[in-house]
Amino acid sequence: MKPLEEIQKQLHSGDFQLTRHALKRQVERNISNNDIKETGENIAMIEDYPDDKYSPSCLLLGFTKINKPLHIQVSRVQLDVTKIITLYEPNLDE
Repeated sequence: MKPLEEIQKQLHSGDFQLTRHALKRQVERNISNNDIKETGENIAMIEDYPDDKYSPSCLLLGFTKINKPLHIQVSRVQLDVTKIITLYEPNLDE
């Protein structure tokens, strides 16, 4: 499985791909590629899903430079890029 440090580096450098679902959510939720890159600077794994339905994945939490929180679920399959499954701004009340 891909280590968090590699995921962090790939997100920060822009070496990521969005699934069709993630691209749809990115547009709906007005999340820019730059937002994703900025979260790569300070991302933390908050949940790990080693037995996820399609491939091992994890849920990450990061913050943009203007302190906007983002949850990003990514595949942990070892690839040259990080595959983003979904992304959203978390509800701070939950």
